[in-house]
Amino acid sequence: MHKKSLITCLSVIIILTVPFLIGCSVKSSEETSASTSGSSAKKESTGKKRTTVHEYLLPTASGAVVYGNDIVSIDASNVSEGYIMIQYSGGIEKVRVQITAPDQTTYTYALAIGSYETFPLSGGDGNYHIDILENAYDDMYAIAFSQDVTVTLNDEFRPFLYPNQYVWFTQDYQAVEYAAGLSDKSSTDIDYVEQVYRYVTENISYDEELAANVKTNYLPNIDNTMKTKKGICFDYASLMAAMLRSQGVPTKLVVGYSGDAYHAWISVYLKEIGWVDDIIEFNGKNWSLMDPTLAANNSSKSVAKYIGDGNNYTVKYSY
Repeated sequence: MHKKSLITCLSVIIILTVPFLIGCSVKSSEETSASTSGSSAKKESTGKKRTTVHEYLLPTASGAVVYGNDIVSIDASNVSEGYIMIQYSGGIEKVRVQITAPDQTTYTYALAIGSYETFPLSGGDGNYHIDILENAYDDMYAIAFSQDVTVTLNDEFRPFLYPNQYVWFTQDYQAVEYAAGLSDKSSTDIDYVEQVYRYVTENISYDEELAANVKTNYLPNIDNTMKTKKGICFDYASLMAAMLRSQGVPTKLVVGYSGDAYHAWISVYLKEIGWVDDIIEFNGKNWSLMDPTLAANNSSKSVAKYIGDGNNYTVKYSY
């Protein structure tokens, strides 16, 4: 294990752990520039088929631009594609990544030991500050490495098309294969989003036991969600986001509050109307919410204490 200087240890930071300890909640983002609140998008019937994607975007640590030290490696080779990859090889079990976006929003993640993990640069163009933090004691963390990175995206939607730690998938995932099958049956992007939405909301049930006992730093496993047909809001949002991203539909996994309940949902970009959010359900003709948890076949009373009722949505983070 490397030694920390006294100065570094005095730079201890208290980390707020990723708050998926309870259920979920929903709202729309103040950052969304093309909000569809109060509007709807009508489904088109063109008789044509949408083009199904078979070559998937996958993050790579190519080694072209790397920052770090003997225990931290930050591969910034593809920041223009909207992601950064980080590897930790030290001897501390609890490690965190903090990424401060250009608007000064700070995103905190757990970082596993050993392999590279992928994190989105969801704040758009600008300067990002990255801290790798090792647990010192209790909830106190010390800086192991820091780096500033300047980002100019090739496309504003790229961060919401690639897999990342919260929306992880590869071409081998069952969810990706199933998504391709749904795409083959779809006429347009709107039709495809509807089919994915209906699949998730009609087949996944809310897991109250998991919601009551979920551990800190819980991460979704989308194929496991498909297998068990259960999940919490984080799982619903991650599964739907992965199925949409894999077919080239930009999708944000959004985290915030529905009233007092912490919640995760999604925001989808459609060429016809922009970002779909600030809304409540899809009735077969018009969009009025991209929150698969609330729309799922659950008892509203049984899940209300975990996900709220859809009122007073407040966005905190977009992944």
